[in-house]
Amino acid sequence: MSVLSRAPFGRMITAMITPFTADGELDLKGAAALAEYLVDVGNDGLVVNGTTGESPTTSDAEKEELLRTVVEAVGTRAKVIAGVGTNDTRHTVELAVAAQKAGAYGLLVVSPYYSKPPQAGLAAHFRTVADATGLPVMIYDIPGRTGVPVATDTLVHLADHPRIVAVKDAKGDLGASSWVLARTELAYYSGTDILNLPLLAVGAVGVVSVVGHVATVRIRSMIDAFDAGDAVRARSLHLSLLPAYEGMFRNQGVIMTKAALHIAGLPAGGVRPPLVDATEQERERLRADLAAAGIDLSADVATATAGSA
Repeated sequence: MSVLSRAPFGRMITAMITPFTADGELDLKGAAALAEYLVDVGNDGLVVNGTTGESPTTSDAEKEELLRTVVEAVGTRAKVIAGVGTNDTRHTVELAVAAQKAGAYGLLVVSPYYSKPPQAGLAAHFRTVADATGLPVMIYDIPGRTGVPVATDTLVHLADHPRIVAVKDAKGDLGASSWVLARTELAYYSGTDILNLPLLAVGAVGVVSVVGHVATVRIRSMIDAFDAGDAVRARSLHLSLLPAYEGMFRNQGVIMTKAALHIAGLPAGGVRPPLVDATEQERERLRADLAAAGIDLSADVATATAGSA
């Protein structure tokens, strides 16, 4: 018997980086290869053009081209969720409409950042975007980046919209999340890797992970163990991943993820300014962190490559 509730976007989702070429342009061939790899190792879905995909520094045209590439690469094997959130409702609607045309399965809509709108503004923003297409919407609540949390009552009211079906929760407030889960049917996804298991314990249905780039198999195993009612194994896997969770965020997440993919020999490239690439010292520390978590990137890549051959 399954412990977890229905998961509209699947249970294991990785928020995918955007690979760039040596001269900083989109690496579409690399993006297709990375997307295929992530699905091969166990992802049910991929977020494209999210913050981890460096969406603040990619153009609208690049976003559409990248989304089409990933959709074509994974086909029906995974749900492709398009990050479309900006701090401008009109622009967000434009990106949402373009994402639907490009073949996205659903939309990830982050709270408008920097402007610090009141709760009424947040609610109007999410409803307007949800009204603009026929795609299911996942609200992304990450006040550490946006400056404003989506309040419990706001999420409860938004839950009555037929296309607002999920929340990517990076609020870090298990109490607030619990209250929304108690009052709505919204599907919660952990957006903070170190809280993946705690959020599952209070009712989340899956994860939208950055560490999934390097630990999909282990995180997936943790989710499956919890879903099967094996809390002891789930806890053991969670604790074993702590060095990876810490190491992947010793510096900014995109920077460290691309460093990890470089170590693994997977497509990534550098980051776009104002981000800067990881130093060799940071890469060496990351290798040690991943090793402490029992993650052998070269072995995982070899296994996935052999399995898809």
